Amino acid sequence: MSTPIEALARDARAASRVLATSSDEVRSAVLASIAATLEHDLEAILAANALDVADATRAGLAPALVDRLRLDSVRVAGIVRAVREIARMPDPLGAIDWQAARADGLEIGRMRVPLGVIAMIYESRPNVTVDAAALCLKSGNAAILRGGSEALRSNRALAASIGSALAAAGLPRVCVCLMPSPDRAELLALLQRDADVDLVIPRGGEGLIRFVAEHSRIPVVRHYKGVCHLVVDRDADLDLALRLLIDGKTSRPGVCNALETLLVDAGVAQAFLPRAAAELSARGVELRGCQRSRAVVPGMAAADDVDWDAEYLDLILAVRVVDDLDAAIAHIARHGSQHTEVIATRDAARAGRFQRAVDASCVMWNASSRFNDGGELGLGAEIGISTTKLHAYGPMGLESLTTRKWIVRGAGHTRHPV
Repeated sequence: MSTPIEALARDARAASRVLATSSDEVRSAVLASIAATLEHDLEAILAANALDVADATRAGLAPALVDRLRLDSVRVAGIVRAVREIARMPDPLGAIDWQAARADGLEIGRMRVPLGVIAMIYESRPNVTVDAAALCLKSGNAAILRGGSEALRSNRALAASIGSALAAAGLPRVCVCLMPSPDRAELLALLQRDADVDLVIPRGGEGLIRFVAEHSRIPVVRHYKGVCHLVVDRDADLDLALRLLIDGKTSRPGVCNALETLLVDAGVAQAFLPRAAAELSARGVELRGCQRSRAVVPGMAAADDVDWDAEYLDLILAVRVVDDLDAAIAHIARHGSQHTEVIATRDAARAGRFQRAVDASCVMWNASSRFNDGGELGLGAEIGISTTKLHAYGPMGLESLTTRKWIVRGAGHTRHPV
């Protein structure tokens, strides 16, 4: 007799075959229905979320994680907008993105097809339930969703709305499966189902991602953490650099594309650091600096070796004065997490060198780190940000949830004479 997880994985595999042959009109209509159902069910969704937030607050969950957990009418409206935007995007399936003909007339091409079944393992963020479902459905993939215990009621409410929309459209509810329990034993069982699940995408803290990567028999897209740097070059517009710093650090410190380290060229440290310290302190940011930074801003706390590798997800910023651009690049090579890196400079050549040399999924020039987000980069939404390079690097939208298969058309061609 099969276990519940085995049955769920097999059901998802069967649903993926239905989705793979469905039309874009059907898949887009389902997304439109999901958006409308979420709006209709708003009161029930917010009530479920309020219970989760109250429990998380009583349990002492970190404020950044509570913020990720929290839904309100504005955030739900943003989720709904993303679903509708995904629905309007071009169909990623069936496109022939490379084609050639051999001298003997044999035609060869590559066609975009779904990956199949995608398992999303995530913490705190109930919006991922909808983002992942929408992106998977639009790209013809079935989704297995496993949220954290802190968002169980929220995820169940959102999944119920998604299931209702699928059923109304005549598609199997198991096109999007929410695992019935956040029990870790069930997660371990799922991670062994390599015959039914094609890709696992963990999204959450470093501990969760390492656990999934270490125990999965299924390929895993990894993103351990976001240690994101802003480099203020000696040729920077300091007003511009200050705007990037404030937005990148304080707009939402608990997200993975928030700034964690500031690197300032020694040539502008005296002019920039006191202004930056005053603006950040006024916004409640604690600064932890190297000896040279503290010489410029004496009230700054001392940084230690741990700070250069820290993803604070809080109003804390590590600060280092560097000799030049090469020193900044070397610091990022040692301490960066291949997530997002930013340079503020007016020198196009230096910016180009930085963008070529720095190994990160997104490298910004005079733009906030907060733009490394699927919606902001034109993907509609993202299912996660990969900081590994196989098979995707950076925010993963529709195209990242597909692969290509070879298609060949002949006229009785044989490889050998017959």
